[in-house]
Amino acid sequence: MPGSVPDAAPSAPRSRALTVVAGLLAAAVVAVLGNAVVALLARTAGVSGDFDPLHPSAYGPLTVFGVVLGAIGWAVVRRVAKNPAELLRWLVPVLVVVSFVPDLSLLGGDTPGSGPVAVVALMVMHVVVAAIAVVAYRRVLPLPVP
Repeated sequence: MPGSVPDAAPSAPRSRALTVVAGLLAAAVVAVLGNAVVALLARTAGVSGDFDPLHPSAYGPLTVFGVVLGAIGWAVVRRVAKNPAELLRWLVPVLVVVSFVPDLSLLGGDTPGSGPVAVVALMVMHVVVAAIAVVAYRRVLPLPVP
């Protein structure tokens, strides 16, 4: 018909990019909610409200940052490693353990409320984010089958 706009099928790369973005957004939301549960449990266990890292304004943006940064790393490994699954099998846990270092540095410091339960809660948050993110990455950034 004159003047009508032809139906345009979305291109595969654009559709793929939207799938990845939606998957990462969903992972970030679920991870933030998971961390909210951890923070609530920590408060219930006696962690002081003065411990700022357990406030949503602190862990929310850092959770999103972790999901995005992890996705970038996952994508790079997918692209450059000869066997990305094998590399990620040990790399992900190592990076999670390394991410505990800043949390552990709070022990014995002068950060208000930074007792052992608070620090363990932060470490659990890192595991929550990694677990949720890896599930999302496997769906939206699948690894090649060897």
